[in-house]
Amino acid sequence: MKKIIAFFICVFSASTVLAMLPPLTPEQQAAADLAKAKTAYGDKVSGYKLCMVQNTLANRFKVAGTPAPAACVEPPPFVPPTAVSAAAPAAPAAPAAPAKK
Repeated sequence: MKKIIAFFICVFSASTVLAMLPPLTPEQQAAADLAKAKTAYGDKVSGYKLCMVQNTLANRFKVAGTPAPAACVEPPPFVPPTAVSAAAPAAPAAPAAPAKK
């Protein structure tokens, strides 16, 4: 019983500590976005490699008269996400033409 109570105390105290973390700075947010994009791209590449291996095995053990396996789609090269800075000023508007007299 003491272990269960201690467990719940730890869970509740950890949740309050995590709730008090400050928001990420723009640099930290950009780094997190880049890491997330790299992970997503790695998942796409892994899926492509898995598809290639599955097709190889399917072709090796293919029975006559069965359709060919679906073609694998190679993912495009990795392009890091661009961070749009909210603090960057917008492009200045064109100056107004002077009035003719």
